[in-house]
Amino acid sequence: MSRTDHPAIYDLRGLKCPLPVLRTRKKLAALPSQTELWVETTDPLAVIDIPHMCREDGHTLLTSETSGDGHRFLIRKG
Repeated sequence: MSRTDHPAIYDLRGLKCPLPVLRTRKKLAALPSQTELWVETTDPLAVIDIPHMCREDGHTLLTSETSGDGHRFLIRKG
């Protein structure tokens, strides 16, 4: 399986700002370049914070979608 087949899901539901961004940043730092990662959050500020973090850190936000209790983001590490 390649790094982009079936991206891993990083469950950060229940965490409040700034923890979803801080933990996502740390998780991505440990992954190889071009790896894709789903991030799931319930923090309403994540819709602002996660895209901003991606732009700041050079990652690509492939998808942002609303889920039943929050949001999901598909990120490709830059």
